[in-house]
Amino acid sequence: MKVNTLSSFLLTTIFFLPHLLLAQKSDLKSQLESITRQVDGIAGVAIQDLQGKETIILNADHKFPMLSSFKFPIAMAVLDQVDKGKLSLNQKYHLTKEDVQLKTYSPLRDKYPDGNVDLTIADLLASMVSLSDNIACDILFKLAGGTKPVQDYVHGLGVKDIAIVANEEQMGQDWNVQYTNWCKPGAMLQLLEIFHKGKNLSKTSQDFLSKIMIDGPTGMNRIKGQLPKDAIVAHKTGTSGTNDKGMMAAVNDVGIVKMPNGKSFAIVLFVSNSTADLKAIESVMAQVSKAAFEHYASK
Repeated sequence: MKVNTLSSFLLTTIFFLPHLLLAQKSDLKSQLESITRQVDGIAGVAIQDLQGKETIILNADHKFPMLSSFKFPIAMAVLDQVDKGKLSLNQKYHLTKEDVQLKTYSPLRDKYPDGNVDLTIADLLASMVSLSDNIACDILFKLAGGTKPVQDYVHGLGVKDIAIVANEEQMGQDWNVQYTNWCKPGAMLQLLEIFHKGKNLSKTSQDFLSKIMIDGPTGMNRIKGQLPKDAIVAHKTGTSGTNDKGMMAAVNDVGIVKMPNGKSFAIVLFVSNSTADLKAIESVMAQVSKAAFEHYASK
């Protein structure tokens, strides 16, 4: 009798557990769809449980402009060249007066308005990723050989639904150029998983990039906005300007969240072509991140 009871229990569990997990996934997806409807524009969301592989994607086929979130794959490509001995983190670059003439967002230029300073590639990477410095970004593009080697590197990882064809200077010259650096949500999610699993970079490079992604002060109201203080978030933001119609091309945040229970999930948040104010968009992002956090924390 006891054997029969145990067998019945196991059969019931085997039958109902997949349906229960599917229902939980469906509930989270519905919740995320409801949250993203609070603002106009197009919202791209991609979330993956990095332990169990559960994946949820909204607007999977839309090509979202990446803006500065493309600095994450740029950093991966540069660090790949470091691992291969083509570049070195200690390698010096002499910042010139010409380098800092570009009219764009650059804490480096603010700190060194006349240039004339030697910076290491590690310095440039930290400035590009942590501070989202556009001048550092274009210098690293130059050192890596341009946009094509960076795109080729990412495509070589098997991440195909992404285009990196314009640098920061080019994006600053024409509103439409920023749309040429695009990514589908699932592709960025794939790239985050590759990075998290240590599938392409050395442990030293992986740890370095994780640190500068965690240390960055940008986007505090996005992925991190409503998470517990002990959650560790390695992320990269992206933000466009506003055109004459009051529309922002993109407000983005992509990264990996490590929860206090030791589990991690990857999250991609893209909002494109919205006329909502930045505070409202960031609130939506924070709500999406919190919903994902609570979903995986309960498992």
